[in-house]
Amino acid sequence: LLAQPWSEEQSLPALGYHAYDGQLRDIGINPREGEFCFDNETPRHKVYLNAFRLSARPINNGEFIEFIEAGAYDRAEYWLSDAWRTVRTQQWRAPLYWERIDNRWWYMTLGGMFPVDEHAPACHVSYYEADAYARWAGKRLPSEVEWESAAEGLPVIGNLRDRGLLHPTSASDAAIPAQMYGDVWEWTQSAYAPYPGYRPPAGALGEYNGKFMCSQMVLRGGSCATPVDHIRATYRNFFYPADRWQFSGFRLAEDL
Repeated sequence: LLAQPWSEEQSLPALGYHAYDGQLRDIGINPREGEFCFDNETPRHKVYLNAFRLSARPINNGEFIEFIEAGAYDRAEYWLSDAWRTVRTQQWRAPLYWERIDNRWWYMTLGGMFPVDEHAPACHVSYYEADAYARWAGKRLPSEVEWESAAEGLPVIGNLRDRGLLHPTSASDAAIPAQMYGDVWEWTQSAYAPYPGYRPPAGALGEYNGKFMCSQMVLRGGSCATPVDHIRATYRNFFYPADRWQFSGFRLAEDL
């Protein structure tokens, strides 16, 4: 648990970006016979993407600490209106499970309290915090279409449940884009809504996804607690924007 391939003496790796051309893309899935998917991943449909850039990895804890130390939790200009209300009423000062002890950040993990690994992806942050960080950094969150477009064709490998770490860890290589699968679920700027032509299945199965298509945001990519056979580029997770308890993080995007 909490394997840290980087030593504390190493500097934080710079955040690189990968560019994607504008194009007409097919998004979602029309499952072949015997192929499993959830109903909210269907039907496959065409979406036009403008050119964009996506960060090569999720934002890490060291970068998020810079956001905290810049006083961003006290600056309303970075927060959506409802987000700012939540920050004030919930008295958020850092991600969930973080504590400031002896002038250093620590976090509670499934293995106990550890010093925050500055190279690992920021974890247990809400959509509100991810969006505020992106505004502070002069960027934005990717749409779920951009995320899926970048992930399509990449092998489903990473720090997933089968690896047994049960906590996000540093990228093991300089692949671009890195850590698309595993480590943390990644918030997108997309509201959880039905795809064009979607119809919920009849009966109880139709209540699993369709009834929740309101007031929630889409996350992609799985986490360190997601089994490798349960995740794919088209998988759509969804949570309310103030939720922080799951292994959730984010990467940045910008228009070209």
